Amino acid sequence: MKKGITVAGSILADKINVIDGFPKAGELTKIRATELSVGGCVPNVAIDLKKLDNALPVYASGKIGADDEGKFVKATLSRAGVDVSAIKTTETDKTSFTDVMSVAGGERTFFTYAGASADYGFSDIDFGNLAEMLHLGYFLLLDKVDNGDGLKILKKAAEAGVKTSIDLVSENSDRYSVIVPCLEYTDNLIINEIEAGKIAGIEPKKENIRAIAEKLKAFGVKERVVIHLPEKGVCLSENGYTEVASFDLPQGFVKGSTGAGDAFCAGTLLGIYKGYDDEAVLKLASSAAAASLRYADATSGVVSEEETERLCENFKRKF
Repeated sequence: MKKGITVAGSILADKINVIDGFPKAGELTKIRATELSVGGCVPNVAIDLKKLDNALPVYASGKIGADDEGKFVKATLSRAGVDVSAIKTTETDKTSFTDVMSVAGGERTFFTYAGASADYGFSDIDFGNLAEMLHLGYFLLLDKVDNGDGLKILKKAAEAGVKTSIDLVSENSDRYSVIVPCLEYTDNLIINEIEAGKIAGIEPKKENIRAIAEKLKAFGVKERVVIHLPEKGVCLSENGYTEVASFDLPQGFVKGSTGAGDAFCAGTLLGIYKGYDDEAVLKLASSAAAASLRYADATSGVVSEEETERLCENFKRKF
């Protein structure tokens, strides 16, 4: 089995349009600037992992369309040092994308096209060519994965001796139950408090977080339940329950929160891969998330593990 981490699942192109304001029905507004960037679990987490540790072998697995957006995503990943040989191209659908309508300094609205990522599933993975760790995300955004292929992927990977981890997207629905059968084949669950509460069926109040983590672990998670909240990160493992506070960042430091959860996830995965204890894993994860907040986009703020430590060493934690 080859060294490194395979990041599998959703791949998107984000088309960001800066507008003067949101028009009423039938009215026109000007687009002042446009930008194309990558998005989704695979690009964000994979690029963050390479930025945190450039020596780490990182592999991308997903599905794109035979179009300019797909070429852009692959080229962006390749430039970051991510192996893209396992990304499949389909002729029957377009690369998944999100049109972001953004008022400068104001609100944003998102329009998402499910595209090729929705068709990504079990048959798209070469299980004999996976790295030591497989991270699959985002559940609830991948049609095939949510409808049974996620369970099959995790079971097959676990049987092959691959360490598995998952994350998902937050939504206001009753679909979180599809995650529960997958947890038996999940080594590390990395999610936020809203998602954790939805899966566990417990309101995600601060005083309930430990009970939520314990219930998720009881569902079958093998190694760690990691939950990130605005004020802290928590980890429940065989070593016990660990909390690490988030940073109290100086005014003006935060430029945007897009990708902060993915940066936390990447820090968690790297810490686990390197064999760090639970406290060190959470410290790296929270530091990576803090670094990502310096920029408005998903990955520009993430830097090497050593630079991340230097960046955050003068910040105080919230408790």
